[in-house]
This record gives sequence, structure tokens and C-alpha cells, in this order.
Amino acid sequence: MKRNEMNDLAAFVAVAEEKSFTRAAATLGMSPSALSHAMRALEGRLGLRLLTRTTRSVSTTEAGERLLLTLRPAFESIQSELTALGAMRDKPAGTVRLTTFRYAATRVLWPILPRFLEAHPDIRFELTLDDGLTDIVASRYDAGIRFGGALEKDMIAIRVSPDVRIAVVGSAAYFARHPRPTTPKELAGHRCISYRMTTLGGLYPWTFERDGHSLQWKPDGALVFNDDDMILTAALMGQGLAYVLEDVAAEHLARGDLIRVLEAWCPVWPGCHLYYPSRRQLPPALAALIEALRLASAPERPSRTRKRARSGD
Repeated sequence: MKRNEMNDLAAFVAVAEEKSFTRAAATLGMSPSALSHAMRALEGRLGLRLLTRTTRSVSTTEAGERLLLTLRPAFESIQSELTALGAMRDKPAGTVRLTTFRYAATRVLWPILPRFLEAHPDIRFELTLDDGLTDIVASRYDAGIRFGGALEKDMIAIRVSPDVRIAVVGSAAYFARHPRPTTPKELAGHRCISYRMTTLGGLYPWTFERDGHSLQWKPDGALVFNDDDMILTAALMGQGLAYVLEDVAAEHLARGDLIRVLEAWCPVWPGCHLYYPSRRQLPPALAALIEALRLASAPERPSRTRKRARSGD
């Protein structure tokens, strides 16, 4: 349906309900003569008389009444939805569809999600876990969360976590049987637990950096997983060395369940970023989530009381 046809139908509803060209024209913000011309054009296209006009009143014909009964609920539904959409500007509502990977889901999203949903009861949250760089436009996601170094250039990216560092770890039982490597080249004599990216198919390479130089090691061990938790469990059980995020292994390192090696070679990665395509109007529900993640990831500022305590006041 063309725009002018939709406008004429809306104008017909106004005339039929007001029973006056003058009052309907005032409601629509147009002149009575222009409104009368639009009604004659609509009747001409339909080949039916819709309105009976006298010098004192306007009424619908049988065909006009039938058309009005069809159009009135449709336009009322449209108006109701427009009103509801307008309310979303003040009160975020609707579904936020997000794609991310397990680390970001557990370390970035989950800490803020319960409180966020409690504060916004009209928002529905849908999360898909995927270790690949999903095309959020083609897959109809509102946004995604990935490490900063893996984002497409045409995306708007917002940092939602600090930078992360890699750790190569093994259990005490494993190192009782194998010497600790001091350079990445010495990994050739070790059992390395591999991670396979399901979306790309290949084994994830271990990247190392030192003194401005970088190198990659392709693990070729007996164990291959597509889950970080399984890799960490295998390392805890003495099955080999694991290449994991530092904070994932931090608790086990502190207890002595795992031992870290090659620390000087382990790189720092850009932290998690929420990314979404450039839009003139950001959905209110997504904007609310972004703000919650920003506040959670912002560095904590010391209070005035703490500042005085340190300065000796």
C-alpha cells in the first residue's frame, strides 16, 4: 500500500468519526478542501461512495460503515502500539538478545544480571554462548561481547571489563614427572591440553610475547576440548599444561593446586567489549544494559574518608 493511500484511509476514519470535514481537518492538521479532495480520490479509487455529504452533516454509506468497522480497530491497535513504544523511552522494556562466550557470560554479565533484571522488570534477556565472532546483524542480535582485539572495525565497542592476562599452568603432580619449561620452545617436550574453536574448526594457538617479540605455539596433545572448564579440570588432574586466562586459574594458583610457568612470556589481551552496529536510535533496553555494565566495570574511586586516612588527616 502506498503512503498516500494509507493517509487517505486515516483521513476517512477521522471524517467518519467526527462526522464533519471541518473538525476532522482540524484534527488532521489540513484544510477542509484538501480533506474533501482526498476523500473524493479515495472513493474514485474504490469505485464506491463512502460518505454522504449535506450542508449540515456527513455520514457514512453502507460501504463506508463496513470500511470503518475494518479500519477502526486496526488504527486503534497502531495508535496503542505507538503509545507503548513512546513509553519505552522512559521505561526500558523489551528483549535484549546477546551473543558472547562463556568467560564473559560468567565474569562480566552474570555479576550484574540479577540486579539489572530486578531493576528493569519489563526487560527480557536472551543469551547465546558462542566462541566465534558472530555476525550480530545477520543473526539478529542486539549486541555481542568479545575481547577487544577481535572486533570488527565497523562496530561500536564499549569496554566492559579490565584487560586480561594469559597463564600457562600445570599441577604439582604433573611437574613431579616433567621439568618446568622456561621458554615456549620447551613446550615441545610437554603434554599440552588443546582448545578447539567449534566455529573455526582448528586448534587455538598459544600466543607468547617478550621484549617486543611474539610467537605462536600450536599444541598437539592427547586431550582436546571446546570448553575452558574441561581444560582447567584436566590440568588440575595432572593431565598436562593448560593455556588459560589468569583470573580463571587465580584461585587454584593461590591454593597451590596449580603452578604457573612461562609467566614472563604470557601476553595481556584487551578486556571484554560490548559491540553493536552503528544506529541512530539505540534500543532503550540495550542502552540500560550498557549503562549497567559501564558502572560495574568502572574503576572504584577511593572515598574522601579513605583519602584522609592515607594522608594522615
